[in-house]
Amino acid sequence: MLMTTLVLIWAAVTVAFVAVMIWKSLVGLREEDVVILDPVEDRQAAEQRETVARVERLTSWAKGFGIASAGLLVLTGVLWLYQGLKSYTGTP
Repeated sequence: MLMTTLVLIWAAVTVAFVAVMIWKSLVGLREEDVVILDPVEDRQAAEQRETVARVERLTSWAKGFGIASAGLLVLTGVLWLYQGLKSYTGTP
């Protein structure tokens, strides 16, 4: 029961991680590597700053979900090994 719950939570966190990474990639498509020097193009510079800020926010979410996914995977693996070792040695 505990293993099933952990695997389901891990799967949900991993799906959220993948969704954030895909969203970050789509938002990052609008990011340009152009230096805007003309004052007339201030509107484009503001849009660029907004896009960069959005990508940076998504990066922090992606890191959080990635770390949570990896941690849950390790925890699930350790629990699986513990249960296997416990049944191998015959301890209740």
